Amino acid sequence: MRPQPSVTIRRVKRSTLCFIAALAALGAGPGSGPADAGGPRALVDPATGTMFLDLAPVDLPAHASHHELAQPPVALLRLPASGSLYGFRVTIVDSAGRVLPAALLHHFNLIDPDHRELFLPISRRMIAAGHETGAMSVPWLLFGFPIVKGERVLVSAMLENLTDSSYRQARARLVLQYTPADRPWPLFRAEPFQLDVAFPVGDKSFDLPPGRSARSYEGTPAVPGTIVGIGGHVHAYAQSIEFSDATTGEVIYRATPQTDAAGQIVGVPVERLYRWSRLGVHIEPAHRYRVTVYYDNPTGRFIPDGGMGVVGGLFVPDRGAQWPATDVGDSLYQRDLRHAMRLGGSAMMMQMDMGHGAGHHAR
Repeated sequence: MRPQPSVTIRRVKRSTLCFIAALAALGAGPGSGPADAGGPRALVDPATGTMFLDLAPVDLPAHASHHELAQPPVALLRLPASGSLYGFRVTIVDSAGRVLPAALLHHFNLIDPDHRELFLPISRRMIAAGHETGAMSVPWLLFGFPIVKGERVLVSAMLENLTDSSYRQARARLVLQYTPADRPWPLFRAEPFQLDVAFPVGDKSFDLPPGRSARSYEGTPAVPGTIVGIGGHVHAYAQSIEFSDATTGEVIYRATPQTDAAGQIVGVPVERLYRWSRLGVHIEPAHRYRVTVYYDNPTGRFIPDGGMGVVGGLFVPDRGAQWPATDVGDSLYQRDLRHAMRLGGSAMMMQMDMGHGAGHHAR
């Protein structure tokens, strides 16, 4: 199992204490069980090896964009079982558990605030999904992401309802498939990672200019290892997205969005990089890696929040590689998690003295 980071507190800045208090205020204290039926909850079915992470239900009136809806509050939950994750899907369900149209989901995020991301000292992105993502899995005998019962996860989603029907008490639900901890498999410990063109912190959507454009971000992995699978997420008018070794120029992953008969994007291909002859594509801290998304906006105008470009996948660290512990006092970590918690404008957070600048992501 992945070792838990140890924390020794000597002198703790007031800003860090305020930040930790804000995180704790979301709930899910030690030993807490599932919330009541009207709130967020974490459930498990050991017989099928399935976990369910539910956000609080909200009403979705017809013809309402995500800008017009009351969104489910961000929730801090505890994972209800130990094991290795190998698959997930996001659904929207009603109060009776009936599955609602997938188009109601704008996006869903699962964040681990106690472990860092591969390319940045921010909270680890465990899962990100849109309505087009569908069910995702890897061979359970080969790969699994180790989790421990009681670990904290930050759960958030954005919903929208552009249909002609209204829906009451709709829940965003993450369904996780896992192998119990007492099994001798999987063969490889796999860690999730993301690299977003809008990193390091803040909104991941950006205003899309008219015509052709591209946006990129570069980073260096904290530890060496092998990428075994990778996929992406983009918005309308995206032409392609790619992940490359900026040091050598090698393109590791390039994908063209899949569209339906009306030209609407319905998905981005996932590439499994493992073969019989190799585990995947090796990356190392001595190199820089770049994600780039390409758009062609034919409308002749800027589209607010119209662009997005993110790749994510599974990464197997080299044998003996030590994953760096999370530094909750790091200003970049704090800024990023405040944004994920939607606390950036709160009165309490405005009182925080964030201290030094956010230069820690540069290498």
